[in-house]
Amino acid sequence: MGNCRILWIHALAPVHVGCGFGLGAVDLPITREKVSNWPVLPGSGLKGVLADYYDAAVPEGRGDLASAAFGKPDGNEAAPASSSNAGALVVGDARIVLLPVRSLLGTWAWITCPMALRRLKRDLEEAGLAGDTPQDTAEPGPQQILLPKGITSKLKKAAPTVYLADLDLAASDSPVSKVWAEKLSSSLFPPDASKAASPWIAEFNSRFGIVHDDLFNYLLETGTEIVTRIRIDPATGTVASGQLWTEEALPAESVLASLVWVDKLRKPGTNATQANILSTYCKSEIRGLQIGGNATVGRGRVRAVFGGN
Repeated sequence: MGNCRILWIHALAPVHVGCGFGLGAVDLPITREKVSNWPVLPGSGLKGVLADYYDAAVPEGRGDLASAAFGKPDGNEAAPASSSNAGALVVGDARIVLLPVRSLLGTWAWITCPMALRRLKRDLEEAGLAGDTPQDTAEPGPQQILLPKGITSKLKKAAPTVYLADLDLAASDSPVSKVWAEKLSSSLFPPDASKAASPWIAEFNSRFGIVHDDLFNYLLETGTEIVTRIRIDPATGTVASGQLWTEEALPAESVLASLVWVDKLRKPGTNATQANILSTYCKSEIRGLQIGGNATVGRGRVRAVFGGN
């Protein structure tokens, strides 16, 4: 679709988008997909974050273009309900692509799996960006990791073993892994204003790896961040009664991807077009976005990078 973009979300701090109280050991878990149980950032929240960033969430910032893109709520006596409209900008759920995993060598690895890459390729095809992705996704074994062939990996030395968290994985060089590493790094870290390549491209490529789907499932269950939080009673200076809880978050350096497109315009009499909505609200890179809870303690800070025509 010509009016479609890929939205990359790169977490610069732990991100907690919660789903209410949990039934297990974690009091406040993150939102996960029903079928895969993989972490997800709901599109409704992402659209709200973009609206807030562009001041389109408040009446004074809701001009013609913003109303056409993000919608206009039901009116009041001064603005009757008939003047309300749905927004044309559609933001899909952001699904996990890369999970950072602690590594004995190289500090951490950016890990993905064949199923995550297949789903990503399907979305890239919608945005017209899949031309340089592999036709077939390599299938690593259950205790194997595929590293980019021809790229010096920081995850291993002479021995062909990569140590991730509590796992020992046999490393193999893969041309498919190299293509995906270069595709993802160039998308996540586009050139700056001077057209200079980002130094993060080399860092990413040297830490990239593809593991088995089942192993990725395991890492997504055990590799999220769990913190214990409290509230202090100001009168006693100690923990307030019942105010100790555990909270889950996607770790910093996680990467997710979403499809964003412009549907038909529903604002009567608007001068907006699909093209100027995309060019205004889907710029190549947005910094300073905050997603999810705990903004006042520095959590939820992300980079948003849009890819597409």
